[in-house]
Amino acid sequence: MYGNFSKEKLIALKTELEKTHEEYKSRELSLDMSRGKPGPDQLDLTNEMLTHCLDGDHISENGIDCRNYGVLDGIYETKRIFMPMLGVGRGEIIIGGNSSLNLMYDAICRAMLQGVYGGEKPWRMSGEIKFLCPAPGYDRHFAICEKLGIKMITVKMNTDGPDMDTIENLVSSDPEIKGIWCVPMYSNPDGITYSDEVVKRFADLKPKADDFRIFWDNAYCVHHIYDEPDSLLNILDECKKTGKEDMVYIFTSTSKISFPGGGLAIFAASEKNIEFVKNQLAVETIGYDKLNQLRHAKFFKDYDGVLAHMAKHRAILRPKFDMVLDTLEKELGILGIGSWHKPSGGYFISYNGPDNTARRTIALCKDAGVVMTGAGATFPYGIDPKDRNIRIAPTYPSVEELKIAMEIFCNSAKLASVELYL
Repeated sequence: MYGNFSKEKLIALKTELEKTHEEYKSRELSLDMSRGKPGPDQLDLTNEMLTHCLDGDHISENGIDCRNYGVLDGIYETKRIFMPMLGVGRGEIIIGGNSSLNLMYDAICRAMLQGVYGGEKPWRMSGEIKFLCPAPGYDRHFAICEKLGIKMITVKMNTDGPDMDTIENLVSSDPEIKGIWCVPMYSNPDGITYSDEVVKRFADLKPKADDFRIFWDNAYCVHHIYDEPDSLLNILDECKKTGKEDMVYIFTSTSKISFPGGGLAIFAASEKNIEFVKNQLAVETIGYDKLNQLRHAKFFKDYDGVLAHMAKHRAILRPKFDMVLDTLEKELGILGIGSWHKPSGGYFISYNGPDNTARRTIALCKDAGVVMTGAGATFPYGIDPKDRNIRIAPTYPSVEELKIAMEIFCNSAKLASVELYL
């Protein structure tokens, strides 16, 4: 719409927006929307874990003393909670420490140094290591690759998931492509859930590399915001249908279910992959924190307990997402200067402004006291080629703080857009 304004009208609007910006600056605000952190009221939901959850009990249901060494893959009552969450069997899951990011990082390091099941040699001995990276995507996935010297190849995201034509062509022709990052449900940051067709095409990939792995980070598999959640096909089941069940590594965690700093991370894969990885892990650790596993098992009791708990999270988060979406529509949608997908779950809303405005918008927000995720963070190497994507994280601030933050964001987006046409 601004492209149709006269220069005089644009100058007048810029003056008005700058005045509003200075008014926000005068408040000396300090609002943080940089990460997808649970708010304090969400963390309070599991405070019982810190008090009477164990009450001195340390014995698992089959007699394991959880204070001691052993049980590398996790106690069964905890497995029983997360098996249905990921749709896997008892021999297809490992309960790890508190961080799925740690499990993913370790999985790549082990593959580089020791190889994966079915591979002839370690990744590092096969030439350059490359990863496909659907973008916009999760910045911490990209950071792992960058830190380990893995070449990243950007793949565009469509409305139903990554561009599978590109993925199929690249994977089938280049033996140096060893993996792909995926956040298949309520993707970070777009909030898109992969369609059935996309999942089936993933399961039937024909990689040139015999040691290729799909890193399926199903972080938000139970993080629904609205009453009609998205659904996602079970990737491991689909891979079994094509005879390629060893091709996928699945990850999730309770970081946004119980405590980010004291939750559980889960790794799932085929039984052959699990046995292979357990053999590698046995050198790294004798076992993860079984007391924390027992604590989670006693608190949630079963998978239905997790779902009931997530309804409490949903009651806290839905007003925040509604606030952001309503404000975007009211302030920017009517102007046609931005676009976004309305997610049914997850932790983010992805805003795409006009080209060459993201960095300026984020800088203006920071100047007015609102810290956002850095421009470009949702792309490999921190480079958004169109400088337009901004990840909005509504979860940590209160609704009142979020209202102010979104007012500042929208004013900043308008000002950056007006400047573009002057």
